[in-house]
Amino acid sequence: MIAFAGNSILCRLALDTYSMDPASFTSIRLISGALALWVLTFGKNNSSKKDKGNWFSAFALFTYAACFSFAYVNLSTAMGALLLFGAVQITMISYSILNRETLSSWQATGLVLSITGFGYLLIPGLTAPPLIASSIMIISGVAWGIYSVRGKASGNPAIVTAGNFLRSIPFAITLSILSFTIFQQREINTDFTIPTSLIAIISGAITSGLGYTLWYRVLPSLSSTAAASIQLSIPVLAAFGGILFLNESMSLRLGIASLAILGGVAIVIMSKKPARPTKLFYRPSE
Repeated sequence: MIAFAGNSILCRLALDTYSMDPASFTSIRLISGALALWVLTFGKNNSSKKDKGNWFSAFALFTYAACFSFAYVNLSTAMGALLLFGAVQITMISYSILNRETLSSWQATGLVLSITGFGYLLIPGLTAPPLIASSIMIISGVAWGIYSVRGKASGNPAIVTAGNFLRSIPFAITLSILSFTIFQQREINTDFTIPTSLIAIISGAITSGLGYTLWYRVLPSLSSTAAASIQLSIPVLAAFGGILFLNESMSLRLGIASLAILGGVAIVIMSKKPARPTKLFYRPSE
């Protein structure tokens, strides 16, 4: 969870403090993640085809990473983490509903509370976050939710993650080329330095690549409730990191919205679910 929250802090540090452009951060992050995971999985060629990732998951990973970077240009660490985490959890809850997993009255109440928290956070006002940046971060959360759902059905975590990171590189390079061309035409600085590149490399190789691999490795040993509950700590850790390392502050709106969104998700997670199997619409072989 520290690694996941660290991604938000590192991204804000590179984009806000060192003025790195989001496309370059995304590309370096994904490429360094792919290289680190390739080294980690080197020689493991006896895995089945489904264990090596797929293009759909890779595109979801790229969409998450790209939207994450572009949104953080105009969002604080805590605000971005809350929007991202909330969108991830609501996406995964919606996935369960689509698979005909019924919600109890308490779970339905929690879901409504979370969505209400989102609404309160985004309504116009002096302390409201930028709507476009917020929308982009929500898209990032939806993409990560999709990636997470597909990751549950994958095989070897390290090899699957490595395969998806590798497949995401063409998307990232294309984004960088387009971004560089557009930004140069608009005379926007796209230069980046060694310190900012190192931040992106740490985000890709350690807090992303190795962090995701570790998470999916321990995920099978955790109950769904425990796994989801642990993730409640991510926005809190990100908020403290933003205050400690980036001199950010916590607004009253953000505090109230956090209680509503995280509280609602906690109600959904902690409430007893019906003891019935769900029919997944995704199969790893597809």
